[in-house]
Amino acid sequence: MPKNTIQFQKGLSLLKFLENYGKESQCYLALFTLRWPDGFVCPECGNKTHCEIKARKVYQCHHCHKQTSLTSGTIFADTKLPLTKWFLAIFLLTQRKSSISALQLKRDIGVSYNTAWKIKHKLMQVMLERQRGEKLSGRIEMDDAYIGGERAGKRGRGAAHKAPFIAVVETNEKTHRPQRMQLRAVIGFRGSEIEHYAKTNLTSDCHVISDGLACFTAVETAGCYHTSIVSEGGRKGAQHPSFKWVNTILGNVKNAITGTFHAVSLKHVPRYLAEFEYRFNRRFQLGDMIEQLANVGLKTPPMPYRLLRMAELRG
Repeated sequence: MPKNTIQFQKGLSLLKFLENYGKESQCYLALFTLRWPDGFVCPECGNKTHCEIKARKVYQCHHCHKQTSLTSGTIFADTKLPLTKWFLAIFLLTQRKSSISALQLKRDIGVSYNTAWKIKHKLMQVMLERQRGEKLSGRIEMDDAYIGGERAGKRGRGAAHKAPFIAVVETNEKTHRPQRMQLRAVIGFRGSEIEHYAKTNLTSDCHVISDGLACFTAVETAGCYHTSIVSEGGRKGAQHPSFKWVNTILGNVKNAITGTFHAVSLKHVPRYLAEFEYRFNRRFQLGDMIEQLANVGLKTPPMPYRLLRMAELRG
């Protein structure tokens, strides 16, 4: 039986990671090159001539005299941690087969739990920001699901302790193999939410295949061709060939949450979904994901703790 090319791809080994990013100077140079590939550029006026104030690790523009640090205005802004810990966290979030909890991250990079939680959520925010505006096309499998903590009471649809989201998979039109996917939190399963999602995240010429949930017909308002397939409930419905990949992904997401996180805070659901989405869509680029995520982090605005804690209803 041939090996799965995704599972057995090379990726980046821990030894190679330490060789490339094991020193603070290496991490600093990597970020500098990503932010200013052609040399320092003042973010205020665009001037390229500057002096470096090494005692404070800032660059001062010769034209407007604005002082800028390597991480100012980015997701890494005001960090007191060595860049080596940030890069190690990026490595652990991108190169592992499954995700990593804040508690495990705390142990692996040697920081407090609160610090590990902030790092993880900032990096997940970077993943969330990166994927906004991307559109799926072609053949699309779409399904509804819930995510949330374990509590006693009503189960399934309508449970107060669960957050609704939609799973959407772009597949190859001939082989039906998965290409990309999106996991997006919604306020509820109603037509207005699905219409908003479709107009923002799907091309108008795509073919959406969904189950019989009435709200999914709203994709037609966005110009999409829609096929509704009413299947049996339970396991038989989940095994329907038209929904093979969306159900496989949903199963993987739920297993990962149960095995890694046990439960997630409802107000942070979009970030957790974004992590799964980001990793899946770049599953063929394991070796490049560290540099890619660091680069997007440099383009993501600062996210102080008070903003990290705020609820975000839509992904």
